[in-house]
Amino acid sequence: MSEPVEPSLPNETAHALAVAEPDIDLALLRRVIEAALLTAEEPLALAELKRLSEVPLENRQIEECLQQIAESYADSGVELTRVASGWRFRARPELQGYLDRLNPQKPPRYSRAVMETLAIIAYRQPVTRGDIEEIRGVAVSSQILKTLEGRAWIEVIGTRDTPGKPELFATTQQLLDDLNLRSLNELPALEEMGSLIDQSGQDRD
Repeated sequence: MSEPVEPSLPNETAHALAVAEPDIDLALLRRVIEAALLTAEEPLALAELKRLSEVPLENRQIEECLQQIAESYADSGVELTRVASGWRFRARPELQGYLDRLNPQKPPRYSRAVMETLAIIAYRQPVTRGDIEEIRGVAVSSQILKTLEGRAWIEVIGTRDTPGKPELFATTQQLLDDLNLRSLNELPALEEMGSLIDQSGQDRD
């Protein structure tokens, strides 16, 4: 009696089994991602990090590598952080005072009027200049807005459909990156924002 013949697999299934997923050298990938982050001048988004691989990757795989890299720096003087536009390394905040000795020049300090204007735009955006003046109860000088635009913390995103077409101001991703925040939901109170602004000036200058 002959042996029973097993039914053949459908062509699609056989092809799928024959084509193996490309091997991913995760150790090498972690080293490449680490090198990219350490040498990048700006935060790197997941889409940019995925381009470092020779084979297609899922976000989950990149995020696992990032988590492992972050853990490997747990006891070092730098840390891997996530901000609005991606991932980057930075010196640990508790060490910043020592690093400031290399550059004793103090970053610019902003007036309360500038900080209040920034906070209003951040929490109420989009807002017009008139909105800001109504909330603050005083006129907003053009220099205040120029200062914030010059730091790339605010931008004009359009105009309001009212007489005069006043410009609408909103904050930028650069502000969130400078404050080491992921989203507007993490914005602190005005007093805390001031200390974060001071720290961001030390980080960038």
